Amino acid sequence: MPSLGRLHLITDTRPGRDPLGVLRAALPVAHAELVVQVRVEDDATDREAYELARRVVTLCRSYGATCLVNDRLHVALAVDADGGHVGADDLPVPAARRVLGAGAVLGATAREPGGAAAAVAAGASYLGVGPCHATTTKSGLPDPIGPAGLRAVAGAVDVPVIAIGGVTAAAVPALRAAGAYGVAVVGALSGAADPARATAALLAALTC
Repeated sequence: MPSLGRLHLITDTRPGRDPLGVLRAALPVAHAELVVQVRVEDDATDREAYELARRVVTLCRSYGATCLVNDRLHVALAVDADGGHVGADDLPVPAARRVLGAGAVLGATAREPGGAAAAVAAGASYLGVGPCHATTTKSGLPDPIGPAGLRAVAGAVDVPVIAIGGVTAAAVPALRAAGAYGVAVVGALSGAADPARATAALLAALTC
């Protein structure tokens, strides 16, 4: 199983965004510390998801970065990604593990200790925990859990915890202090005027 980087970049495929351009800027800065989660909009076709994931895998391999596919595990298998990530409305973790196999990276979403422990027991390699702060990137999310909620989850499991939701470089120290192994971002990079510089700032906050 690949080692897990601390900075997770979730592709932003909303209109007007350039997920591959952001990735090309981030990869030379982050290299193997970058984990790219290929996420597409709900109404995207499997072919669209496949084409994006295929290109992301190729880019990631040039820099030793990890590529996962969110939600659509059949696409992860089709492009030979390193694994996948499932949320509350996707395949259950035990089923996802059977689909991907024992050697794949499998992330699961959690926001409270009981569900987190159950996901790990079922085969999750790491947990995406949040939203930690308010975010406008994705609609319909529950209330933010803050660093305190993150700390409760991190204390209940022995796998890496990745904080997600409204993450900025300024927010990283408090999240790390609460037990986060790393962070996942969307808008912090896709909305940045200089994604490479923003990547460097996030990495510096993660490693200080």
